[in-house]
Amino acid sequence: MANEEPSRSLLWPAVLVGIGLAGSLDEIVLHQLLRWHHFYDRGSQAAGLIADGIFHLGSTTALVIGLVLLVQRWRTGPGPLRQAVAGILLGAGGFNLYDGTIQHKLLGLHQVRAGAPNNLPYDLVFIGVAAVMLLAGLLLLRATGSPTAAPGRTVRNRGSG
Repeated sequence: MANEEPSRSLLWPAVLVGIGLAGSLDEIVLHQLLRWHHFYDRGSQAAGLIADGIFHLGSTTALVIGLVLLVQRWRTGPGPLRQAVAGILLGAGGFNLYDGTIQHKLLGLHQVRAGAPNNLPYDLVFIGVAAVMLLAGLLLLRATGSPTAAPGRTVRNRGSG
């Protein structure tokens, strides 16, 4: 006899992975390797480094929690891989779009490349890549036919596939 389980979508854990991945890559590449900006550029260098550390801790936490949830849900019944990839693209694109528009432009916490004579090219590339990722995630999600796992998906108690 089949038991019905609540929907165990891969989408939301994958979105969390995407947010954590985008934040971690931003921190590692733009903050540490290229040293283009800090999470908070309006204070001292020490304040910027502390803000970077807190931001990195948060993005790494989101990445780890998302990965744990994604693996747990995958083990209980693998969902469509497209759904997970769509979620990662949605999370990363949405995070970067928020970062580029709200934090960079509206709040002015930092720029993509602090101290550049013209930030417009950096802004256009950063926001453009974010928008492309978000759009790709939405299109891929649409191709899966549903934003969540199929409702009423049954799980068989026996080892039949």
